[in-house]
Amino acid sequence: MSNRLDSKVIIVTGGTSGMGAALARRAASEGATVVIGARDKDRGEATAAEIRNDGGKSLFVATDVTVEESVANLVDITVREFGGLHGAFNNAGGGNSQGAIRDIDAGFWHQVVALNLTSVFYSLKYEIPAIVASGGGSIVNNASVVGVVGDPAAAAYAAAKHGVVGLTRSTALDAAKERVRVNALVTGLVNTPLWHNFSESNPEAAGALLEQQPTGRAAEESEIAAFATFLLSDESPFITGAALAIDGALTSGF
Repeated sequence: MSNRLDSKVIIVTGGTSGMGAALARRAASEGATVVIGARDKDRGEATAAEIRNDGGKSLFVATDVTVEESVANLVDITVREFGGLHGAFNNAGGGNSQGAIRDIDAGFWHQVVALNLTSVFYSLKYEIPAIVASGGGSIVNNASVVGVVGDPAAAAYAAAKHGVVGLTRSTALDAAKERVRVNALVTGLVNTPLWHNFSESNPEAAGALLEQQPTGRAAEESEIAAFATFLLSDESPFITGAALAIDGALTSGF
């Protein structure tokens, strides 16, 4: 494994499982100090300990990304403990099918938008000044294929993820002259614990989704982590403001 992220300090929100944990492990293996922000203290501490046991550098900070003060605290602790911030993978989020827009409860709408969009706003608001003060760096926001296409069964989630893509592009324009790059991942089906649980409880629905997937399979977490690590590294200096599909051609056509 290379040391592309040597001496870099990276924040990973939602880093206790799935793509977040995979990126945290990969970044640490390439030399980064990884700060994991998430709500689940037990899993967060366990993931950070696993990274340290493998020879990496990692710290867990209990964080609720839907609360501005909590996100500010995550960034403050990171800078105080490690002297700066050079990148972030804003990965925390999630959503469920809700049915037609006329049936969506307003409270559910606000909850989904808070978790998937407002959380990214809070993260960028505090990460960017810290990265600027550290000399520049890279931020990757985890969007989704429904950040660029619609889903009639998940309108709130799709609206939030479309917002992440728009926020990414706008922020990249704003921060470009300060040497901060901001990109979004347009991720499709990924072989995460959530996908496992869904496949086991809804085998027919999972099968139907796989039939729509041109590659015939879900991505592995390691594949997402490898691409995100490249974007966080100095090997991608001219990539910013992009919504980059890593979806096995899912959004290429119908």
